[in-house]
Amino acid sequence: MKILFSVALVLLLSAQAAYAEDEPPMIPTNRLSLATALKVAHAAIEECTKKGIQIAVTVVDREGTVQVTLRDTIAAPITLMFSKDKAYTAANFNSATSALTDRANTPIGRVPGLVMAPGGLPIEVGGKLVGAVGVGGAPSGVTDEECAQAGVDAVLDDLEMSL
Repeated sequence: MKILFSVALVLLLSAQAAYAEDEPPMIPTNRLSLATALKVAHAAIEECTKKGIQIAVTVVDREGTVQVTLRDTIAAPITLMFSKDKAYTAANFNSATSALTDRANTPIGRVPGLVMAPGGLPIEVGGKLVGAVGVGGAPSGVTDEECAQAGVDAVLDDLEMSL
């Protein structure tokens, strides 16, 4: 039994050493600057304003932590919560929230802080997630998503050029 334990321990330690050698000590990540996050938010609000709609917009980093939240002048206070939760959901699933609507009535869809309704979009550059945007307040989630897309579109060229 002692021999078996010793062999297992040697194998485990060898595997850990090999794994540690292959993995870099730090992993670089790309993040949106404050100016870029603000540009996303302003463009989303401007798009909805053109449609005569007052909304809130939230831009989060890749982990779902809020960078910017803006609420248009007479947007209802509840729009803040919806925009934040849509952005958080888009970042954590790296997916448009409109693509997640079929999960809304499942156990994952009932997790607090997740909103699986249209209006949240990931922000990707070079195939990597750098943040997400969520819009809440339009009469339709489709309109929320259109405004969120305007926000992403406003910075996409700049993001791609920065690679």
